[in-house]
Amino acid sequence: MGQKTHPVGFRLGILRKWRSTWFAPKGKVPTYVVEDRRIRDHIEKTYRGAGIAEVLIERATDARAKVIIRAVRPGIIIGRGGAEIMALQERLSKMTGREIVVHVMEVDKPELEAAIVAQDVAFQIENRVNPYRAMKEAVRRVMAAGAQGVKIRVSGRLGGAELAHSVEIKEGRVPLQTLRADVDYACTIAWTKYGVIGVKAWVFRGEIWTLKEKRAEVK
Repeated sequence: MGQKTHPVGFRLGILRKWRSTWFAPKGKVPTYVVEDRRIRDHIEKTYRGAGIAEVLIERATDARAKVIIRAVRPGIIIGRGGAEIMALQERLSKMTGREIVVHVMEVDKPELEAAIVAQDVAFQIENRVNPYRAMKEAVRRVMAAGAQGVKIRVSGRLGGAELAHSVEIKEGRVPLQTLRADVDYACTIAWTKYGVIGVKAWVFRGEIWTLKEKRAEVK
């Protein structure tokens, strides 16, 4: 059996929740989906240095939306005296034509977030660090943080090579087909002068067995 299923989408309703939570009346689904994508793209592009793990969007009514940003460095998004977060709310409200309320949460263990791991490797590659060295250092940090397994794959014109190829490094175990396995996954891009390099990261944080553990993970 192939391993082409998205590890997060595969566990929706079991270990994970949707990153966008809303109920749309007839005809509103395309509008909401496009808005969610624009909101996430704007936040990730503007605050790339904040180490954003994920952006959660909740819509209680059609005229109001709540955006929750989980970041490693929340101070960059909040700004001095909350000025930056207020400016962000105004920009998003103007972009969508709805009232947007932004909340920022700090990530407790960034080494166990696949998005942060992938962003770190991509940032090092953009700064001309050898891809294999960047992956090896990231794997060491993830395993030291308590993960049971990690896998990182880098694809593209590595080191300016004429032909694109993939390099992968793995430590521990990453059971992608086990539903009770808490596997976090993320994909990002490193922009280099010789082309685009894709970075994928899988982090296995352990197995969740009991209903109590499931509820704690979903919250």
